[in-house]
Order: sequence, then C-alpha cells, then structure tokens
Amino acid sequence: MSKGIIGKKIGMSQQFSGGELIPVTVIQAGPCTVVQKKTSAVDGYDSIQLAFEEEKKKDRVTKAVAGHFKKANIQPHRFLREFRTSEFENGQIVTVDIFKKGERIAVSGVSKGKGFAGVMKRHNFAGGPGGHGSMFNRRPGSIGASAYPSRVWPGKKLPGHMGTANVTVKNIEIVEVRPDQNLLFVRGAVPGGANGLILIYKAD
Repeated sequence: MSKGIIGKKIGMSQQFSGGELIPVTVIQAGPCTVVQKKTSAVDGYDSIQLAFEEEKKKDRVTKAVAGHFKKANIQPHRFLREFRTSEFENGQIVTVDIFKKGERIAVSGVSKGKGFAGVMKRHNFAGGPGGHGSMFNRRPGSIGASAYPSRVWPGKKLPGHMGTANVTVKNIEIVEVRPDQNLLFVRGAVPGGANGLILIYKAD
C-alpha cells in the first residue's frame, strides 16, 4: 500500500449490474494537494504529504501548521496524511483519476464507537442459559485458574471499550469512478460512519 488518496465516507447505496444488486459505499475521494515531498536523502524515506478539505475557520489552525502550509504556498486544510510514494511533486493535485473501475484497493478508517460492551457483543461469546433461575445470563464465565497462575493471563477476552479503532479492509473492488464529482463507488462496506475520514490505497 503506497500510492493513495484521502477521502470521506458519504454513505451506502446500491447499484444494479447484469441483474445483480451490488451494495456500494460512496466515497468522496480528494482532490488532495501535495504539501510536502520527503526524500530518502533528507528525511530517510520517500513519501508525500497530502492535504484534504480546506479549513474555512482559520482560528482552528495553529501557527505551526499555518506556517507549514504557507511554506508550500497552499491554503490551510483540515487533514494531513502521508503516503509512501514519490510519484507526485509539491503543489500537484491528486484526484480520484488514479483509480480505475474493477481495481482492488485497501481502505483504512476508524470504526464506529460502541462504548463499553460485554463479552457477548464484543467477542461473540455464547453466554449462559437464559431460562428461569439462571444466574449466568451474559457473563463471561471462568477467566482463569485459582492455584496456578493465580491471575488472569494478559490478552484475556473481557468486557471493555468496543470500536473507535483503526481498521483496514483490503481487496475491495471499485464498482464505479466519477472524476467529475470526485466520487468513488466501492463494493461492500468500509470502516467508520458517515462523514468519517478514510484513507484509500492502491494495491501493490
């Protein structure tokens, strides 16, 4: 995963193709501006820094960030992300044109937050009997031995915070590309909710 673009999840829809109903996710992909190009000689690795969605409220931009954009002669944007490629130059506009219909991509985003969840929801545990008199219900059951090691092993699946995690889904098919609208239609779902920031990578 190297060349890519920053996007925003618009929502889900569906399309028909040859009598097949295809669930699709609509993504606003770009346009993104190359703010900085890093090289192996200076920075130790090759990458480009892309900016997405111009910031309308200037008071949200810190002096350091404003200076970074001013150096590149670009208006401040809301989002900055790096992609490990050296294919583009400073000031160049990266659009959805870099993708083609039928191509396979990887999409990264932050999953929806579910708050504090029990083991049945969080880890798909079976739970206990649901009949009258049961004292088990949705509890996790035994979580360790008493004699040895007299503690709970690290990594044990327990209740806790669910969601709000970085998730990458690979091998997603592009169903349609609309360069005039900066829209990308991909098969199936992608991580996150509506208006969530996502990163789209071309498959290597």
